[in-house]
Amino acid sequence: MKTKLSKKEMQHRIAARAAKELKGPCVVNLGIGIPTLIPEYLQDENIFLHTENGLLGVTDVEEEDMDPNLVNAGKLPVGEAVGAAYFHSSDSFAMIRGGHVDVAVLGVLQVEQTGIIANWAVPGKNIMGVGGAMDLLVGAKKVIVTMSHTSKDGKSKLLKECTYPITSTRSVDMIITELAVFKVADKQMQLVELMPGVTIEEVREKTEADFIEMHEERG
Repeated sequence: MKTKLSKKEMQHRIAARAAKELKGPCVVNLGIGIPTLIPEYLQDENIFLHTENGLLGVTDVEEEDMDPNLVNAGKLPVGEAVGAAYFHSSDSFAMIRGGHVDVAVLGVLQVEQTGIIANWAVPGKNIMGVGGAMDLLVGAKKVIVTMSHTSKDGKSKLLKECTYPITSTRSVDMIITELAVFKVADKQMQLVELMPGVTIEEVREKTEADFIEMHEERG
């Protein structure tokens, strides 16, 4: 049986699973897209969210409390936690490049079987901006990818080799999709968990990349 989820269900399944990987105390940078849903599932008060445009202590914000001048790097309204700190974007990137961000969770267009990702440009389409992913891949201690397993036309986004421009030569540490969780070790993908209701046959069918099976099924 194939997994059938709406786009919203798929995104929230991935975000909820990614949240389980975040253990405080730690500083976490959340990328654009699915990562922005993760705060809804965080239980640990010792996780401090960072945005590269200059805020440490990012929180959700109710619509009536939104400040148009207070946004994250994806231009989405955010709130500020008690004790939050503001700083210049250059200082924010110094934090990233200096190794002071413990975990980065990135949205991705493609990932190849070595853990190399592409997430900033689609050939033939206008580029909105490179963003901070290149710096985060170099500077963050751990990088988690959150992404849909296939594209809109059903093609695998977990590839033998990326066809879009790559973001960095550093491999990510973990890949979370609506179907499965993979760890990357020694430039090799390891399937460590199947999402509820997903079979190994479905993952194999929808994954172009080579991977090692070390999975456990979730009920």
